[in-house]
Amino acid sequence: MALAVAEGAREGAGEGADVPDAPQELCVAVTASCSVRMPEQSNDYRVVVFGAGGVGKSSLVLRFVKGTFRESYIPTIEDTYRQVISCNKNICTLQITDTTGSHQFPAMQRLSISKGHAFILVYSVTSKQSLEELKPIWEVIREMKGADLATIPVMLVGNKCDEVENREVAASEGEAEANRWGCNFMETSAKTNHNVKELFQELLNMEKNRNISLDLGGKKSGRQKIPGPNKLKEKCSVM
Repeated sequence: MALAVAEGAREGAGEGADVPDAPQELCVAVTASCSVRMPEQSNDYRVVVFGAGGVGKSSLVLRFVKGTFRESYIPTIEDTYRQVISCNKNICTLQITDTTGSHQFPAMQRLSISKGHAFILVYSVTSKQSLEELKPIWEVIREMKGADLATIPVMLVGNKCDEVENREVAASEGEAEANRWGCNFMETSAKTNHNVKELFQELLNMEKNRNISLDLGGKKSGRQKIPGPNKLKEKCSVM
């Protein structure tokens, strides 16, 4: 490559020789070409999790992937977790991107949307504001996915449904919002592990273009009954 040639010429000319450096634009081009040769695996299935800070996005993902729950809140910039799943009877990777709850990184947000195959939009049932903050994200998803959105799995999720005394958003309100957006709905609790695995399995069941399952045997888990065309009416109860 031209960059290597320039370095070789500098060595061949001796230490005192005046050999011009490779142009800066060439170095940038070389870097870009290297990144192009390392694409993500085509059989990855990418799920992107969006939501305001503190709604429990990371807790949901960690509970699903690792079976753990942490009480403390640690802000996320962007984390990616991977889990082996079955896709069209073959082994593939479920890639879950846990995004930032901040609005300071719109470019990262749009990149995640462009690469996502499915989306989980999380709010906390203890905060009406967190549900409102999902609306701009939903609009960007609609804008970027366009006509393809009809075939893309999207789940609106009310997390922290174990916090009954602090609830600000009724299950019926979340369900109504999901109906307006044309997506499915579920309530979860990362803390008590309520509906966490069911959330991810139902999201995969919604995929129309591939047969995807958490079961490595390749069989989809039984789909929970959906009372309407776009909603999964599964409410949280405290035992």
